[in-house]
Amino acid sequence: MSLFKQIGRNSLNKRYITLIFFGFILSQSFAQRPRELGIKIGLFSPGKFNSITDVAGVKVGHVTVIEGNDIRTGVTAILPHSGDLFMNKTPAAIFQANGFGKLSGISQVRELGNIETPIFLTNTLSVGTGMKAAIQYTLELPGHEKIGSVNAVVGETNDGFLNDIRQMYLRESQFLKAIEVAKSGAVTEGNIGAGTGTTCFGYKGGIGTSSRKLPDELGGYTVGVLVQTNFGGNLTIDGVPVGVELGNYQYKQILDSQDGSCMMIIATDAPIDARNLERLAKRAFLGLGRTGGTASNGSGDYVIAFSNYKGNLVPDHPDQPVQIQELLSNDAMSPLFMAAIESTEEAIINSLFAAEKMKGNNGNTREKIPVEEVMKIMKKYKRVYK
Repeated sequence: MSLFKQIGRNSLNKRYITLIFFGFILSQSFAQRPRELGIKIGLFSPGKFNSITDVAGVKVGHVTVIEGNDIRTGVTAILPHSGDLFMNKTPAAIFQANGFGKLSGISQVRELGNIETPIFLTNTLSVGTGMKAAIQYTLELPGHEKIGSVNAVVGETNDGFLNDIRQMYLRESQFLKAIEVAKSGAVTEGNIGAGTGTTCFGYKGGIGTSSRKLPDELGGYTVGVLVQTNFGGNLTIDGVPVGVELGNYQYKQILDSQDGSCMMIIATDAPIDARNLERLAKRAFLGLGRTGGTASNGSGDYVIAFSNYKGNLVPDHPDQPVQIQELLSNDAMSPLFMAAIESTEEAIINSLFAAEKMKGNNGNTREKIPVEEVMKIMKKYKRVYK
């Protein structure tokens, strides 16, 4: 019996294979991110981890499920802050760039301007399972014995090329496990969690993340982005037409569908409300466009933005009818807009560089982006700074 199968069988839940945590963390610890190779996207500097978790209090957890020849899927959980998310809701907004997708909880977030559960990312046919898990998690927290309504926020992309999505293989326990293992610090990217079976620009996609720390003169705020990339287009890296140079671009191969989706999560510690969070969310789509994404007809492209500025959290049971908030002025938003654009662009490229070749459902295969060839192209265009 292989070590892979043995560890899978010895886990508490036989469907949940713990080897994936160790396997991808070890393999990716030796892979360099684009910035480390000299590709420096944008003007602002990233935070310590160049990750959404550079926004203090944000945690990310992954559960990856790979079994047999056809299951390639998983869950990624994003916790906006470290406290009780229901009792202290996070100001939030959602921008729907192209609506061919299944994002649960969208109407209440738009109506009330906040999020009250962890955010789950997963595959298209597991959104219902994720909703049930988010509700279960919330109802079982201490002090929640009388709660009778929970708005679960669950986003998705369709990993059906590499994953036998019709099996609906994920269970509530795996979503809950993603919350349990969520942590701050460095976030593993590529073939992990909700990015396990995804495709991007004709190569293996996955989870990617990046951040920007504004200078003190511009407020010193942090903006972090996490993406689940599963879409097509004409790959562009820092303005360089890499997809064209590689001969792998939209419509070159008519039989290769360019439909797909991208989920983008923006976190910030800036004191902004739902109105300006929606404006911030819209800018992430500019970042996706800078990578060559085209939001094709079959692409579900959504941005969820939240602020975990402590003074502006929304209590479920306010002591007073009037809530006093500190809010950044409209004029002060422009640096945050740029930070969101740059972080989204870099997060998408990070997802490509971290992902590894994968074979899955029906023998379908997605190759890893050829990093060495990409670096030669970037040097040709004089876009490598080392």
